[in-house]
Amino acid sequence: MTKRTKIIFVVNPISGTSDKKHIIDLIPKYMNKECFEWAIRMTEYRGHAAKLVDEAIEENADVVVAVGGDGTVNEVARSLVHTNVALGIIPCGSGNGLARHLCIPMNADGALRVLAECHIEELDYGIIDQTPFFCTCGIGFDAFISDRFAKAGKRGLLTYIENTLKEGLKYKPDTYEITIDGEKQVYKAFLIACANANQYGNNVYIAPHANMSDGLMDVTLMEPFSMFEAPQIAIQLFNKTIMSNSRIHSFQCRHLHIKRSSPGVIHFDGDPKEADKEVDVRLVPKGIRMVVNTQEQPYQPPLLQMFSEFYHEVNEEISTLGANIRADFLEGQRRISTVNKELLRKLRKKP
Repeated sequence: MTKRTKIIFVVNPISGTSDKKHIIDLIPKYMNKECFEWAIRMTEYRGHAAKLVDEAIEENADVVVAVGGDGTVNEVARSLVHTNVALGIIPCGSGNGLARHLCIPMNADGALRVLAECHIEELDYGIIDQTPFFCTCGIGFDAFISDRFAKAGKRGLLTYIENTLKEGLKYKPDTYEITIDGEKQVYKAFLIACANANQYGNNVYIAPHANMSDGLMDVTLMEPFSMFEAPQIAIQLFNKTIMSNSRIHSFQCRHLHIKRSSPGVIHFDGDPKEADKEVDVRLVPKGIRMVVNTQEQPYQPPLLQMFSEFYHEVNEEISTLGANIRADFLEGQRRISTVNKELLRKLRKKP
């Protein structure tokens, strides 16, 4: 008799933005009892997910599935590194960056179908300031916003956008000394993002070419920019063309050391953390097993179309405004020239 795959669902009932009951009700539909044996464990307090994962490992589970938001996924994943137990994800968060990179559908039915296929790969993960991350980590504006977002009391994309727009004008870029493979460089930067996966979440692609199995981090350094450049940068983050922006420096490495002017906040998978002036980031190749989707392509949200339309409208307004200003300027020059000629004509007539 073929051994059944043992799956433990770690469900955080209060994390993320959606109710978990309908997900639990769907599990028997997809977890065929001939192929799987499964159990559901509910978290009861902060840090409980890690304890439940440890118990699952002792019970010889094959897969532990994080049912919750990005914080729950990160907590479960941290306890699974360098074990034979794979991470599965049913995304219920506001960003779902890791799930989106792995092409896990955002709906419970689709995510459970992927889990039932149970295609497992060995993938990389990163460590920032001794804390594991699996999607992205960073320093600068993205960490600043993560901190504000965590304190907002509300979740969701709209809260994130609200904080970004409101706090963005207050943020002052810092100067960073970056050491890669012994070579030091100094940049003034809006943010420095270190990516194992290709996005923050919500299909915001900070490192479009990042690959979780290549043994390298994709580092994106964004220089300070003007408010007039912000709409273009926003669109490029959504349509995977941010690397073409002149404000972007990108490189790959396994180890990165960052020195800034003072201690401050960093983030790992969107969770903020206070850190010293000097921050160390490194990649660990093939350190965690994950259930991935080999069939579907990542979902492209209607929000991208909204941003694109908004950006084109802004561009048209700016173009029209520029044309009007140019026309007014040329008309002004013509009038000044006419007045000057008239003055010269009158001056020449004087005795």
